Amino acid sequence: MRRYVESQDRQQVTLLPECLDDFIAEDNPVRIVDAFVNELDLGGLGFAGMMPASTGRPSYPPGVLLKIYIYGYLNRVQSSRRLERECQRNVELMWLTGRLAPDFKTIADFRRDNGHGIRQTCSQFVAICRKLKLLADGVVAVDGSKFKAVNNRDRNFTPHKLEQRMKQIQESIDRYLQALDDCPMKAQCTPASFRRIRRWEHEDVLDDMQQRLDRNPNAMKIRRRTVEHVFGTLKHWMGSTHFLMKTLRHVPTEVSLHVLA
Repeated sequence: MRRYVESQDRQQVTLLPECLDDFIAEDNPVRIVDAFVNELDLGGLGFAGMMPASTGRPSYPPGVLLKIYIYGYLNRVQSSRRLERECQRNVELMWLTGRLAPDFKTIADFRRDNGHGIRQTCSQFVAICRKLKLLADGVVAVDGSKFKAVNNRDRNFTPHKLEQRMKQIQESIDRYLQALDDCPMKAQCTPASFRRIRRWEHEDVLDDMQQRLDRNPNAMKIRRRTVEHVFGTLKHWMGSTHFLMKTLRHVPTEVSLHVLA
């Protein structure tokens, strides 16, 4: 008969209950999340609920909810409903929250109502990394990237939709010009002998930037090496998904949580 590693009986009773801290290794990242949030001045960063009301049902500490979100984004669990389930079954989250298990509505409302505080926390995190010499000041690069988001179908454009829209606009222009040719008042219209040129009031800024790029053609390559890897890492960490929060006002909150993770 083959020998296997024997499991422990689920009904086994121990004389001394196991301590929850024994399940969390000393080098577990969840300990860093706990220490980082505990050192923050959440009230100064702009988090709501730092002074709970003396009446009514007690609220959950903002620090606990922030720990839940940082842990969730660190482990690719962004949904408030999934975070609710993890708080009830995940040993690491049980340790992090002290066995508190907020419902999904409480978790979701915290992210929605504390966007400013979460963004300030992200800034504080970057400042700490710079203080610990984890960030170099040699090159600063700025770039843009496209992330999927919750969007209304009427505001969502694809190359095919743009092509169809341009076709419709061109057809409308053709109908307008045809109607203009047949208009009996056309002879009374004043023909213009000049062309109007519009220029943006800050166009000189773009011209100066283009001149700098012409003088240093390798600048774009340096920017791509510096920034695009960061965006690629964020997208890979998010997976094939989109931002869960709606409107431009709330999306930076999610970006900050991804940066914190």
